[in-house]
Amino acid sequence: MAMVGYARVSSVGQSLEVQIEKLKHCDKIFKEKCSGVSYKRPRLKACLEYVREGDTLVVTRLDRLARSTLHLCEIAEQLESKQVNLQVLEQSIDTGDATGRLLFNMLGAISQFETEIRAERQMDGIQNAKARGVQFGRKKQLTPGQCQELRKRRSQGVLIKTLMEV
Repeated sequence: MAMVGYARVSSVGQSLEVQIEKLKHCDKIFKEKCSGVSYKRPRLKACLEYVREGDTLVVTRLDRLARSTLHLCEIAEQLESKQVNLQVLEQSIDTGDATGRLLFNMLGAISQFETEIRAERQMDGIQNAKARGVQFGRKKQLTPGQCQELRKRRSQGVLIKTLMEV
């Protein structure tokens, strides 16, 4: 019955130290520096494969483990099938009892709701900025005339590699 920690930060510039300090009581800690949006988190995958029946997976916060309710439920299902408990330190969740499981599911749903509301606000902001004439993306490097010339030369069979050298 091991205590297994998982710590993740979103970018290389961020530090894992605070999470590691909170997980120091764990027998083993898996560390990762990558976005939560990505489902390609090799250390999380290794962690979930490592835990065994009777173990407890410990994270500092739910958002360090999963980015969406769906992903959180998938992880919870995987842990439950292996008979592994989940402990979330900052939200005082321990799925080892019924109350902890209830709280876990409620907080997961609330986290998903917050993520969706944040995305809606972001889209509203983008639409408002576009309505005010704000241009997104980098400036075009070629004039319309240059684009037309390149299309003409491409239709004549000139290779893209050759066109890019110009």
